[in-house]
Amino acid sequence: MRIIGHRGARGEAPENTLGGFQYIHDLGIRAVEFDVRQLQDDELIIMHDDNFIRTTGIDQNLYECSSSELEPYNQANIWMDWDKQVTPLLRQALTIMQDFEHLEVEVKAVTTMQEAEKLVIELQNQLKGFEHSAVITSFDLKIHQALQQQKSIFKRGLLIEDDLQEKAIEQALTLECCQIGWMNQLATDEMIQATQNAKLEISVWTVNDIERANYLRNLGIQGLITDFPKMMQKALNQIK
Repeated sequence: MRIIGHRGARGEAPENTLGGFQYIHDLGIRAVEFDVRQLQDDELIIMHDDNFIRTTGIDQNLYECSSSELEPYNQANIWMDWDKQVTPLLRQALTIMQDFEHLEVEVKAVTTMQEAEKLVIELQNQLKGFEHSAVITSFDLKIHQALQQQKSIFKRGLLIEDDLQEKAIEQALTLECCQIGWMNQLATDEMIQATQNAKLEISVWTVNDIERANYLRNLGIQGLITDFPKMMQKALNQIK
């Protein structure tokens, strides 16, 4: 089971930042999850929310900005011992991830199919060279359908936060996904077994409890997405 840093390592470093990605790299962890959105000038950036307020303290809609207007927003606003962290472009973050073994690239929901198609074209272009490590994940079926239509060579994962049970597995197979990302509360023994029976890999998010993490490891999941990768790595190594 690989330990996957959630938004870099959001419990230990500013989330979805170059500093956070370098932090997880320096830990020796080579698996990370992060969020991708497309700005009005078509540039891809890494940010979870569609507004800067939670992470920077400034109330500003992300989609009203272009990539040249990101400088004022400090993503380390609440991290007193961190230098300023500007919202990173995807292409900047990928330079830190060259030797990563696993990237879970979550594409946030879009409004229209046209937006989905435009976004995934640019995403696949920027991910060239990461074909063996990147898995493009999303809750948004439009993103998966656009990737299907474009006959994408990238692996794909369906993210699940609603209690769809077996229907989630059916959806993932129909969309030609190779994995399901189960929300922790939905990752029951039965659903994990059913997912494994369907020959789909499994990531579970977000797991910050060591006992739960060890239990999932024993069930044979492939990826554990956690806010505290340093803590989790140390604790699970001690349990072995």
